[in-house]
Amino acid sequence: MSVEPVTRSFGSVGVAMVTPFTEAGELDLATAQKLAVHLVDAGCDALVVSGTTGESPTTSDAEKEQLLRAVVEAAGERAVVIAGIGTNDTAHTLELSRQAAKAGARGLLAVTPYYSKPSQAGLLAHFTAVADATGLPVMLYDIPGRSGIPIQAETLLRLAEHPRITAVKDAKDDLYAGAWLLEQTDLEIYSGSDQLNLPWLSIGASGMISVVGHVAAAQYRRLVGAVDAGDLVTARRINSEVLPAVRGVMTRAQGAVMAKAALELMGVLPTRTVRLPQTAATNEEVALLRSDLEEAQLL
Repeated sequence: MSVEPVTRSFGSVGVAMVTPFTEAGELDLATAQKLAVHLVDAGCDALVVSGTTGESPTTSDAEKEQLLRAVVEAAGERAVVIAGIGTNDTAHTLELSRQAAKAGARGLLAVTPYYSKPSQAGLLAHFTAVADATGLPVMLYDIPGRSGIPIQAETLLRLAEHPRITAVKDAKDDLYAGAWLLEQTDLEIYSGSDQLNLPWLSIGASGMISVVGHVAAAQYRRLVGAVDAGDLVTARRINSEVLPAVRGVMTRAQGAVMAKAALELMGVLPTRTVRLPQTAATNEEVALLRSDLEEAQLL
């Protein structure tokens, strides 16, 4: 077996960006642009707009287009802007894919159709249709904890044959299966679970699509650099330092809720407003989060 150099079509430190709302729950495009610049300045080279962390189930198609155009304008050439276009309706997903291409996205993130639990043949047809819909590269998002089903290894091998399906955001958390996928295909893997960013990088993942990166982009930038340099001691130290932030953002409440609360604590967002069915972090949750971020020396 040969070890090929890591390729990074979608950058290395990506953030699944929250969608800022006003206190009244309206889309806040000006703050979204400020957030995008903040993240890029901190070390991000990829931004996912309208992913699940961006509360995509509760934003309209028109809002998704406005948000994407605003972030593309703010990020410029400094980051790869990826549009979350996944739904459990293939026709709707294709509409969102074409809309994203027109709005300036440089890639598409297609989550496994959720709740419907299609067969593997259905997944193959769905993702192939997405890849055929535009000329943009596609990152598959494999998250069985939310979608109800995994993308099986055999399905991924077949999808890898499509020239525009180039990456997988993995939240299945199977490092062994991922190692084989890297060995058998040209697909790039991006960690979709912040607690496993270092393990994924260590076996050849291209990077991460992070939620904790909202507050720890600089640390993750240094983590990637340490792994690239073969400096395991430094990589382990950075990973250890960030763990309290992972606990705070990813275990106190839902990720989008806590990421917004963290950004409010840091003065980046004016409000931690989310849309129902999500509810904003409570004062008790924010107090715990503050302690976590202070332990990680991020506040």
